[in-house]
Amino acid sequence: MELRDWKKLLTPWRAAGPYGYVADPDELIGGNRVRLLHDGKEAFPEMLSEIAKAKESVNLETYTLRDDRTGRLFADALIERARAGVPVRLIFDAVGSYQLSGRFIQRLRNSGVQLLEYHPVAPWRPRWAWGRRDHRKILVVDGKVGFTGGLNIADEYASLDGGGGGWRDMHVRLEGPAAHEFERLFRSVWFKKTGRWFPADGSRAAKAGDSLVHVAANQEFLRRRFIRKAFLHAIEHARRRISIAVAYFIPDRTIRRALYDAVKRDVKVDILVPEMADIPAVSYASQFLYERHLAQGIRLFAWSGPTLHAKAIAVDRIWASIGSYNITHRSLMHNLEVNLHILDRRFAGELDDSIRGDALRSREVRLDEWILRPPLEKLRDRFFWLLRYWF
Repeated sequence: MELRDWKKLLTPWRAAGPYGYVADPDELIGGNRVRLLHDGKEAFPEMLSEIAKAKESVNLETYTLRDDRTGRLFADALIERARAGVPVRLIFDAVGSYQLSGRFIQRLRNSGVQLLEYHPVAPWRPRWAWGRRDHRKILVVDGKVGFTGGLNIADEYASLDGGGGGWRDMHVRLEGPAAHEFERLFRSVWFKKTGRWFPADGSRAAKAGDSLVHVAANQEFLRRRFIRKAFLHAIEHARRRISIAVAYFIPDRTIRRALYDAVKRDVKVDILVPEMADIPAVSYASQFLYERHLAQGIRLFAWSGPTLHAKAIAVDRIWASIGSYNITHRSLMHNLEVNLHILDRRFAGELDDSIRGDALRSREVRLDEWILRPPLEKLRDRFFWLLRYWF
């Protein structure tokens, strides 16, 4: 019997168990250990520690890199490894890191750190792609340990105790074979933009745990909808609870319908959104649909603490996703994004508890109060909703 025939026989069994939450179980990679990290307070020390231990390679890809205390901590760590003879590569987005000083960049380059500025702001160049941004957050060390989530390298994400902004966000640390997939994504962007290739280290990563994961990326044009497809599949197969924490929530009609249908199946749908996002226009566009969401039975919770920047979802405490992907048109069609989809009851349960805990500390948006807002606020929200494809 051929391999594809075995897959057909296994499909009904998979759909009946936890594999039913996964659009394509064959994409899952086993043998990984994953750990949820809250905010820069937990994530940054772990990331810096792994960089300091690097022996073979450090590959860091980020949307925002700033010349501030946090940025300089990471720069110092990268420079130290580069001077020790470890290959160190850094990709940063030109728009997301527009405030980065030339002095900061030159210091990295002079110390041996290899740099790639993704899509520089250069309107005089043909096809300079203003709208195509690298919104990913990836760190891979020695091809064996990887990090991803919503955290950029900037003081906003550092702890309040450490003088940062204390933004609420989530990251995940992964150790095991799937780290190779993070490195593969990094290598693909690096080669496409520089023409320079480098060998992979992740293929040698040993089994480190029992978590099944899928590193999902909307890389090429034909793969723009991969992350959305996984979200949609998990939502459609939810049986009890969907918990979402997202900075920018402007779902398209298909995602909205899937969430509404889930409520009709008696699935509890809780969505944590910021009271006001770091980009207010996105919050206004998002608020245009609040009345519709609430009328359909979705519960909305507005986080009023330091800026909520997370992009996370947990379904039935079995399937989870954390990454850079916002539920917006820009994330779907224009940005390079990456999410780690995780099939692990322990991790998904911990993520669900975290989102629900934040929801309890937030203001619940209630339909009877929301519909009484002033007409000018409703008109403002409608205006920005009409501009939603830019967000």
